[in-house]
Amino acid sequence: LTVLVEDYFHVGAFGNLIQERNWSNFETRYEQNTLKMLKLLDEYDTKATFFVLGWIAEQNPGFVAEIAKRGHEVASRGYYHRSLGQLTNREIRKDLKRSKEVLEAASGQKIVGFRAAEKLSYEDDMRVLRILAEEGYSYDASFLPTKSSERLKRFAHQFHHAGNAIWEFPYSTRDLFAGLLPISGGNYLRQIPYTLMRYAVRDWTRRYDEPFVFYVHVWELDPEQPRISAASSYNRVRHYRKLDKMEWVLQENLGLYNYTSVADFLNIAKDLKVSLSVEKEADSTEHTEERSPRTDALEPVTIAIPCYNEADSLNYLSNILKSVEEKLAETGYKPEIIFIDDGSLDGTSAKLEEKFGALKNVSILQHEKNMGVAAAIMTGIRAAKTEVVCSMDCDCTYDPHGLAEMIPLLGDEVDMVTASPYHPKGEVRNVPSWRLTLSKGASFLYRRVLGSELSTYTSCFRVYRRSSVAGIKLKEKGFLGVAELLGKLLSTDGKIVEYPATLEVRLFGFSKMKTLRTIKGHLRLLAGLSRDRFLRKNKAIATSIKEESIKKAKTKISGE
Repeated sequence: LTVLVEDYFHVGAFGNLIQERNWSNFETRYEQNTLKMLKLLDEYDTKATFFVLGWIAEQNPGFVAEIAKRGHEVASRGYYHRSLGQLTNREIRKDLKRSKEVLEAASGQKIVGFRAAEKLSYEDDMRVLRILAEEGYSYDASFLPTKSSERLKRFAHQFHHAGNAIWEFPYSTRDLFAGLLPISGGNYLRQIPYTLMRYAVRDWTRRYDEPFVFYVHVWELDPEQPRISAASSYNRVRHYRKLDKMEWVLQENLGLYNYTSVADFLNIAKDLKVSLSVEKEADSTEHTEERSPRTDALEPVTIAIPCYNEADSLNYLSNILKSVEEKLAETGYKPEIIFIDDGSLDGTSAKLEEKFGALKNVSILQHEKNMGVAAAIMTGIRAAKTEVVCSMDCDCTYDPHGLAEMIPLLGDEVDMVTASPYHPKGEVRNVPSWRLTLSKGASFLYRRVLGSELSTYTSCFRVYRRSSVAGIKLKEKGFLGVAELLGKLLSTDGKIVEYPATLEVRLFGFSKMKTLRTIKGHLRLLAGLSRDRFLRKNKAIATSIKEESIKKAKTKISGE
């Protein structure tokens, strides 16, 4: 029995959406899910092998120690959830070493087993098995046999390389003549009707005198986990479908069959105990206090965050704001945060109170009804007590850590700093093509109409000089108002600086923008801005002609 200890945001299905550097911003659920698994194993008096990510062991060593304390084997899942096919041999060795060190330090066990983040192929990935043999691992459980694999490789077997021997425990499969169907656990047990899978497992025990390898991810015991809405339809089905099925399937199997850990099967469990000497670091409280900036010496700034039906985003936002506050403090700023609940109907108000209500530097304002994102930003700007006011999206599609670099750009002559993914040094990741086309097209038209060289006009991620914008009256209250605010500031000769930023797809919840309505609104707003610019230009020309006439008249009178 093999248990894969990872969280919902680690998985390969979301790898193109979620960067490793952002893992610490997510609500973690691996601990509660693993404790649920441990309780089940205690009930059935069963031992298992827990393949744990090194990242988790480094974040929470006491949790890994608890797994070992319960009598289970701890093995390696690698440090990060990476596809080994994309790594060089040197990078694989480095990852193996790093994960092994932190897992051994946390568990007090010698790490002798490995399972890759993604299934390996005998035809393409044998280099990994050779590296594991050279690194002294006793076994691996990463390979998925195919119809073209030798028959022996469908079952547990030894692999010899350069004088080293390593056991391979491949995924258990059912021969369907046309190909091999994995029947060992995970997504296969959830997606395929269990009547068929139950028969396939029972048939294995009757037909083969070989160990059946069962596996389960701990997140598969968590039907209530957060939903990554930006994932493709295929990956959402792959990850979330039938999550409520895995627990009773697991219970049935634990009741029917005798499972054990890989180390127990190989009779090496008694050799895994290691004595690790851990040197405690000297008390560094005084040193830490010296490095921590004095809060009374920090420049106060305000961050206004509009929220409309964002209950699903607030756990992520809460974690990321802690990190943002630390970074801003390091660069000399003390943030006051204003949330504007813009008439939410999904429990956002209660979640804001739960997550932020007790914090001294946080204020929560309410709109009785939904007014729009621009109206919410203006409410935050006008409520701010500082001259520097930042606005950001609740869904963190722009990395809020960028504020540490944006705020210093608001010099004495600057009225606004705006994030710009369409700047030559900016970037866009995973954003749907329709949204990108709309936004880029709108920015192109605003550039032509306003006679400005800015690359982006529709970003909500900005830093404002409060005295320059608080008095501006907007006709548009929603997404269009974000562009209108910038346009009106330009019309009064306000100075705007762009900050090259990365725009990423929203991870939680869904965009509130109505596409057709927004397109019509942009065209209407562009027409209004064009008319205003034309009138201002003509007025300026008329004023110039009048001043020139008066000057000539004065010159003539003076001459006479």
